[in-house]
Amino acid sequence: MNRVRPAIVTDTAMIARIDVECWRSTYAGVLPDKFLLGLSESERRRLWSGYIARHPGDLVVGLTPAGRVQGFGSCGRRRDVRSAFAGEVFTLYVATDYQGQGLGRAMLLALFARLLRSDLTSAIIWVLRANPARFFYERLGGKLVSHRPLQVAGTSIEAVAYGWPDLASVIKTQARTGDEFGSDN
Repeated sequence: MNRVRPAIVTDTAMIARIDVECWRSTYAGVLPDKFLLGLSESERRRLWSGYIARHPGDLVVGLTPAGRVQGFGSCGRRRDVRSAFAGEVFTLYVATDYQGQGLGRAMLLALFARLLRSDLTSAIIWVLRANPARFFYERLGGKLVSHRPLQVAGTSIEAVAYGWPDLASVIKTQARTGDEFGSDN
């Protein structure tokens, strides 16, 4: 059974490792090697520690049945004021060895539950088009709602956005017995 809980500062070493690992494995050959090799776990650990302090509860971790952190995600109020969606999922990463085992799904639903508790009833997530995991969002009912070019490490790359207009219905239809994602996030 996958479990999701709010991140705490002691989780940041694993969060940073997963963050860097996912960027390097997903974007090798897409983004410049120099950028990917320059990603720093210590820098990411500092960033995520600060995020936890500033936004308690908005960063969650996904745990394996043994209780080991193998994924993380963050959410909050949308960044683009022109967006029709109230909330936004900013990040969602699962360690490469644990992808495809339901951890990403459990975390996404936990993030949706967190947004709902903050009275944000809809959500959007931006993902680089080159990320093959983006189809995961479609499988969970996300609709392609926008696209735009992004500048990442001096490279222009296309990003696409998936949206969910009614998070409560997504949680209701996607919830499975054995997932824990609601009350403790």
